[in-house]
Amino acid sequence: MRKIALRDALREGMSEEMRRDQNVFLMGEEVAEYNGAYKVSKGMLAEFGAKRVIDTPIAELCFAGIGVGAAMNGLRPIVEFMTWNFAVLAFDQIVNNAAKTLTQSAGEFNCPILFRGPTGAAGQLAQQHSQTFESWLGNCPGLKVISTIDPKDAKGLIKAAIRDNDPVCMMESEVMYGHLGEVPDEEYVIPIGLADIKKAGTDITIVSYNKMMEVAKLQH
Repeated sequence: MRKIALRDALREGMSEEMRRDQNVFLMGEEVAEYNGAYKVSKGMLAEFGAKRVIDTPIAELCFAGIGVGAAMNGLRPIVEFMTWNFAVLAFDQIVNNAAKTLTQSAGEFNCPILFRGPTGAAGQLAQQHSQTFESWLGNCPGLKVISTIDPKDAKGLIKAAIRDNDPVCMMESEVMYGHLGEVPDEEYVIPIGLADIKKAGTDITIVSYNKMMEVAKLQH
């Protein structure tokens, strides 16, 4: 076991899947030359090159659409939004295209794409940078939504998301990228959709996600 930060766990998960599968690539604003707005993709351009770690224009609807098209043609894109607030511009592609590809094609086409990036409140970034859309996306048929700050869970889940044949949205707390946690050295994948007991008890059940997990675990 190693203790690493959330951003490093996410990077490890993406990098391992890109080494495993040549069809996986990362695209988004500042993911390449700048090493990611929150340094999640630090060093990935140097390892995988500009054809697999791609800086995009500030045009979320455009590059989300490119990702959906790539997924429908056999690739496995990871589309990073600098913040999920900006992804509202791309919701047409996420909700009306990616999420509905399987049903609209009567099961003929899958859309194996991962949309990911920071979400939630952050320091002095105002209302247009501090919203959470997990409930919106979680209520859209055809999408799976992941939201965790635990580095072990994040690495295992992002690997599962990249391998999934349908679209997944991963919501990462903007203020918790430096959050530390123990991560196994060996290869592992955590199935999407299974609850995890973080603290066992006998009297009540508290259900939570993302950074509120730290609050919930303190409750007696």
